[in-house]
Parts: sequence; structure tokens; C-alpha cells
Amino acid sequence: MALTSPLQDESIHQAPLHIISTLLAEARLSLLHTQAIAPLLENNHPPPDLCEFFCKHCRERPRSMVVIEVFTPVVQRILKHNMDFGKCPRLRLFTQEYILALNELNGGMEVVKKFIHSMHGPTGQCPHPRVLPNLVAVCLAAIYSCYEEFINSRDNSPSLKEIRNGCQQQNDRKPPMPLRLLRPEPPTPPPSTILPLSSAPHEILVELERNNNTANAKRKGGPAGGDSEPNLIDCLLVSPALNTLSIQLPAQADRVLGCFALILKMLSDYDDWRPALASLLQPIPFPKEALAHAKFTKELKYVIQRFAEDPRQEVHSCLLSVRSGKDGWFQLYSPGGVACDDDGELFASMVHILMGSCYKTKKFLLSLAENKLGPCMLLALRGNQTMVEILCLMLEYNIIENKDTQLQIISTLQSTQVGFRMYEQLCDRQRELKELQRKGGPTRLTLPSKSTDADLARLLSSGSFGNLENLSLAFTNVTSACAEQLIKLPSLKQLNLWSTQFGDAGLRLLSEHLACLQVLNLCETPVTDAGLLALSSMKSLCSLNMNSTKLTADTYEDLKAKLPNLKDVDVRYTEAW
Repeated sequence: MALTSPLQDESIHQAPLHIISTLLAEARLSLLHTQAIAPLLENNHPPPDLCEFFCKHCRERPRSMVVIEVFTPVVQRILKHNMDFGKCPRLRLFTQEYILALNELNGGMEVVKKFIHSMHGPTGQCPHPRVLPNLVAVCLAAIYSCYEEFINSRDNSPSLKEIRNGCQQQNDRKPPMPLRLLRPEPPTPPPSTILPLSSAPHEILVELERNNNTANAKRKGGPAGGDSEPNLIDCLLVSPALNTLSIQLPAQADRVLGCFALILKMLSDYDDWRPALASLLQPIPFPKEALAHAKFTKELKYVIQRFAEDPRQEVHSCLLSVRSGKDGWFQLYSPGGVACDDDGELFASMVHILMGSCYKTKKFLLSLAENKLGPCMLLALRGNQTMVEILCLMLEYNIIENKDTQLQIISTLQSTQVGFRMYEQLCDRQRELKELQRKGGPTRLTLPSKSTDADLARLLSSGSFGNLENLSLAFTNVTSACAEQLIKLPSLKQLNLWSTQFGDAGLRLLSEHLACLQVLNLCETPVTDAGLLALSSMKSLCSLNMNSTKLTADTYEDLKAKLPNLKDVDVRYTEAW
């Protein structure tokens, strides 16, 4: 009746499912009888009680054929159509238990891999947009449950099982047991003995404080009466020598962790899923205990490596933190970070991809100089070409102000053959730049039509252009690459790029180095919002032509609000017109 009724009412389909749930709960039916309602489950989510019964069967009889024959289409529908696991967390738990049951079959993770591939589909683009976020939500919940015991002992939060059952009462909770990080006291040396730096302790011991009064007294006795109890991740970041925290998971939790960490690795192998996966993992969603667990971070390293190898900006930009003061994957896997176990190999590949995109900027170099200068110099000493280029750019853009640090960087560069060669090239460029910026030469210059980036570079290397204020490259074949030459002109105030191939990457570079630019013509150039937004830092702009570009109305309003001197604007034939 439910399948053939012409009435469009959800309760018609849900009523038989609730009846079956009640009979199963009363043990008046076996699981084999649920095959009768399989057609209903193809178009409807199972109710919570039925999910609970399915979970129990997956845990107790993972190798039964019911798992494959009955549960597979149900889980497929959940992953394809579920919009919010928060409304029915038992759907997520059932999906988790189903995947663990697949892992118990003879094929193990090969069966899970085939299931993931079936959810993606045979084509290069998955036709179901909800599959990836639902799979990620299941993985995150499963990984969180592996560290549930450690988390509960730290913050006194109710366990996931208690949340699911809804029976946790505030007065039934155990007293809080915060983590206390202890560093072994080194033996006191004789007065005449100086301890070497390597004598710092290499372990962190974790102890559960069982006396609340003692813990509170210690916190109250901290500086300025604040909370002096150290944060776990903060303590691990104090020194690379202090990142050896031993976390032992129970055997079952270890299997769950291995299964769902491997699923995340599978998801990162699909090109169409990788941008969304990187976005879902950018605000790091894992508990601190997981990030301090060497086995987990080692498994997840493959996923981060896939992000670092992806040439798309929307993927590798997710390696960085969402906002300042919060660590991202770039910080966690860099030398000195909690997850680094390869002497900076992954860090070097991340820096390489970030520097090769729009992040070749002063801001990125400045953050490296402030936080990762030591690792950069160490890798440069080992001959890493990317790090040698980083140090050369720091000198070229005057990122480092301290003279002693500059001399140390120069010594580092001269210590290797590749560094010595690149430092010589830097010195040659600096001499040419000094000659270029010497006062003299024309104040106005127009390049002939069809000129290229190489033509512009050849012209600017022919003499002094310290007085050049007006440069027209209209109707030439220059691209964003010529921005490397344009930023060398200290007096440039007017720049005409009409009908060129100058794009977003060039605009980002100009916005950081040509703060005195007043007039900019971008008419009929391929620039987009991504590059035009960077112009908001050029406060001297008073005339801006964006005619026939991909400017949007929102970006135009943003530029008007951030450029107080902007008076002459051309936005014809754009969305903002």
C-alpha cells in the first residue's frame, strides 16, 4: 500500500518503517524480515530506532550477507541525499558501522575502496554533490570517537555515546581530570658545568589530575591570577625536541582510526573532490589529541601532500590558516610543528607550490622570515633550491632589516654551489636595479605595438629610468610576467595596460610594490575580481579604468570604499555598469 498509494505524504512511507522498528525492538522479528521493507528504504531514510538495530547487527555480525544485500543501498541513499547529520546522528553512526563492517570482510580495505569508488562513479566528475561532505562528516566523527577517552578526561565533556543516547545528566558526570604536562627535571650540574643545548628533555609526560582542588590551586597561582595550565599543542610547539607525545589507543580504536584515515586518503586521490576536501579540512577539524598522535599525523600526511602537489590555487591555498594566530596545515607540518617527521621535506614542497602561485608576495615572505627563517636556512644549507630562492627574495625585497641576519643569510647562500650561483645572480640584478633607478632618463615612455615582456626588459636594462613617471604598454603583448620589471620603477605614477594580457598575478605584485601609482588603465585586460581586490592597498590611485573586464558589482563597491582618492572610474561593459 505504501509503495502504490498515489498520496504524497511522508507518513505513508514512514509508518511501515516505524512498525518494523517497534517489532524489531520487541524481538518479534529477525533482521531477515527487514528485507521485506527494502523497497521502502530505497527512497526513505530509516528511522533512528531502525538505525540503532542496523548498527547493532553491523557490530555483531559484520560478515553476514545482510550487510551487503540490505544495507548497501540504504547507505548509498544516505550518502547521496542526506543534508544534515545533525538532525539524525544515528544515520551517521549507521554509515560508520557499515563501513567498519565492510572492512571486516575478507577483502578488507579493498572492499571499502570499491565502495568509495562506487559512490564517486566511473566518470571524472561525481554526479552527487552531497557524497563528499557526508563521507567527510562520517570520517571526522569516527576519528573523534577514537580519542574520546582522552578528550573526556581533559575537558569533562559527555561522551559521544552519552550524547547519542541523550541520557547524560550534569550531576552524573565524573569530576574533571585535566591534563597536566610534566617535564622531567634535569639533574643539577656542578657550578662550573654548562649544559649544552642538546640536554633539553625529549619527552612530555601526561598525567591526569584527579584532585580538582589541587588543580584549581595551581591555576589560581599562575601569573596575574590567570590560567597557568599549559595548552597541549602550545607545549608541543615550544621546541621540535618536545613533540614526542605517546598516545596509545585501544585495539578497536586503532582499527577505526586506520580505516577512516585511509578513506580520507582515498578521497584526496579524486581530482574533482580535492578542492572541496581541502576546504572542509582547512579550519583543522580534528581534536588536539589526534594532532599530537604520531600515527594519525603520519597517515594524514599523504592527504596534505596531495594538496601540496595540486596546481589549483583553491586547493593549495587551503594549506594556510584561515586567519592569523591560528595554525593551518602549513604550520603543523613545518619543521618545529607538531606533525613534522621528515626534516622539512613536506614543508619545502608546500613552500614551493605556494611561491609558484599568487603567494610570491612580500606578505608571505615576511611571515616566513618571522616564523620559519631557521628551517628555511637549514634546508638551504642542504641544497634545497626552493629555500635558496626564498632567501634570495628576502634579500632582494628587503624583508630582513637586521644586518646580522642579512649577513647570516648571505653566508648560508654562499655555503652551497646552487646558493652561491643564485646569490651572484642576485648581486648582478641589484647592480642593474641601481643603474635603472638612477635619476635621469625620460619621464614618459610608450612601447611600440606588439612588444613583448622580453622587449620591455631589454629596454629597461639599457639605461637609467629613475625619472619615468608615465609608461604606456597599450596594445602590446606583455603579460603578468612584466610586473617583475615594472616594480623596479620608483617614480612610476601612470601605467597604461589597455588591451594587453596582463592578469591577476601581475596586479598582486604591483599592489605591493607600486604604492605611489595614481593612474592605472586595465581596459580590455583579462583581470578578474581575484586580482582587482588587491588594488585596495594602493591608496594613491585616483584614476582607474576597468572597462570591459570581469569586474563584479561587489568588488567595485569594495574598491570604492577602500580607495579614498579614487575619483575617475570607468566600469563600462562590466557587471558593475
